[in-house]
Amino acid sequence: MRAIVQDRYGRADVLRLETTQRPAIADDELLVEVHAAGVDRGTEHLMTGRPYLLRLAGFGITKPKNRVPGLDVAGVIVEVGSAVTRFVAGDEVFGVANGSFAEFARASENNLVAKPSQLSFEEAAVVPVSAVTALKALVDVGGVEAGQRVLVVGASGGVGTYAVQLAKALGADVTGVASTSKLEMVRSLGADHVIDYTTTDFADGHHAYDLVLDIGGRSGIARLRRALTKHGTLVIVGGEDGNRVTGGIGRQLRAVALSPFVSQRLTMFLATVNHMLLERVAGFIHSGQVAPFVGQRFQLEDAPEAMRQLAAGTASGKTAITVRPADQNS
Repeated sequence: MRAIVQDRYGRADVLRLETTQRPAIADDELLVEVHAAGVDRGTEHLMTGRPYLLRLAGFGITKPKNRVPGLDVAGVIVEVGSAVTRFVAGDEVFGVANGSFAEFARASENNLVAKPSQLSFEEAAVVPVSAVTALKALVDVGGVEAGQRVLVVGASGGVGTYAVQLAKALGADVTGVASTSKLEMVRSLGADHVIDYTTTDFADGHHAYDLVLDIGGRSGIARLRRALTKHGTLVIVGGEDGNRVTGGIGRQLRAVALSPFVSQRLTMFLATVNHMLLERVAGFIHSGQVAPFVGQRFQLEDAPEAMRQLAAGTASGKTAITVRPADQNS
């Protein structure tokens, strides 16, 4: 099979297209013929090996344990393990796989669900990690309620585009923070208000929010607290700042440590994906309340460029990598 591989940590230049063996699956796994993959921050961190905590967590100390990058996946099952009960060969699925930047990828049964029929494979591939993260941040951690004022910092990115739509679907009044060129896109997602961070400070004291989602942001805790109501909730979702060892996790841990001593609730979480969370997201998609925003599409061989654009912050919404073009789906 064709696959994007890497044999060392680094920037997108470490990625290359190679012909390699199809992965073998365990009893509780499935082999997916990949039609499309999604590009997300988690894949970038696993590519660079930073923060170093990732390496200590078992992803490989000196080089990636998995040579093929990629998490988000959409495709067709071609082989099932002996212990798999929820799927059969031929099922169209989406979710998270091990090494989705390839023509075939293995995935746990627990990490896949049926692909919504109204979505293309590219649209389905950009849903899993980002949409599940947004849902958990808003509902399970943030406790969003209808009528609340919600601020989404980073509203034009992968997680942010889903957070805006989900918050609206849940009855919140939503303000999205983005750069000038991306404001109209955020409005089109349903945001009630938008703030251009290049010209306006969202924490200038003019507005206070019941819930603030800071997605991959670089704002200090004190600044984020100024945007909250007296008893508001801050949910820090990732972070691209910080040192090489802990990255943005250091800021999250400081927020959690401060929380018991202030009236506001300052929280964080580590996103995980499973079929129950994916089914919840699929429910919003089936109802028409949430739709994927595919910013750009790349062919498999151009995956390194897709990763470069993600790292540079120029991508809007989610980027899809087409592995099996639609005209080959017969």
